[in-house]
Amino acid sequence: MQGITLNRAPLDDQAARPPLAGDAEDALLGRIGSLEVRLARSEEEIAAAQSIRYRVFYNEMGAKAPLGALNADRDADAFDAVCDHLLVFDTALPGEDVDRIVGTYRLLTPEGVRRAGRFYSADEFAIETLMARHQGRRFLELGRSCVLPPYRTKRTIELLWQGIWAYCRKKRIDVMMGCASFPGVVPAAHAEALSFLGHFCQVEPEWHVRAVASRYAPLDLMPKEAIQTRSALAAMPPLVKGYLRLGARFGDGCVIDHDFGTTDVFVVLPVEAISDRYINYYGAEAQRFAA
Repeated sequence: MQGITLNRAPLDDQAARPPLAGDAEDALLGRIGSLEVRLARSEEEIAAAQSIRYRVFYNEMGAKAPLGALNADRDADAFDAVCDHLLVFDTALPGEDVDRIVGTYRLLTPEGVRRAGRFYSADEFAIETLMARHQGRRFLELGRSCVLPPYRTKRTIELLWQGIWAYCRKKRIDVMMGCASFPGVVPAAHAEALSFLGHFCQVEPEWHVRAVASRYAPLDLMPKEAIQTRSALAAMPPLVKGYLRLGARFGDGCVIDHDFGTTDVFVVLPVEAISDRYINYYGAEAQRFAA
């Protein structure tokens, strides 16, 4: 499962951490076999998730640690303080819950955005006009997605989406969005997959969003008639394929993140656009966790 892109823009020091999951919010959001998903309940669990992010993004994917980083073994930034942290646990592992975390997703709600002053992905994509066109809609920004290598399976991805769907029901979310990453900083290495997104998977005009002008790189690297759907889909990172299956569409252009060695695309997924079969698939189980 590929990680969401990692910007490191500073955040207002006055932004404070929202309350951690308490009695009303610490219930499970999903379960498949020995795997369970819920929100972080403590600072220790958030720190453990940051350590997993570091192992995946820095040790495995080769991201560059920012100068002056205080935590040598944790991927952390100021946005962590205003986000909810969705965690996957393998209950079959020994130890306490903090030792059983195998995957994580970071969730930025409208309330978190008000504390932060902006969305995390605003450095890469010009989302202000998107927000202006949809005032009154509740947007959820998904980020910092990672799963430990032994758990990068269909079952884990399904559990994450079960948890996200239950969370969206609890928080009355209307639209999910965020950046998803292709490995490497040469878009041409993903020419067919990116061109497939550019030609066939663009957002409708009302959801249009574009990479910021100073960082814009085109998606349509190949002509439409040259694209083979099967090979294009096979070349997609699992996370991008997962978004496509749910009915997501993608913004105009991509952004190269040299610090993290990724090529980033922007995902927009209105809840009403999620495929009915996935609503039925995830919803039946998630409904009892969302209650």
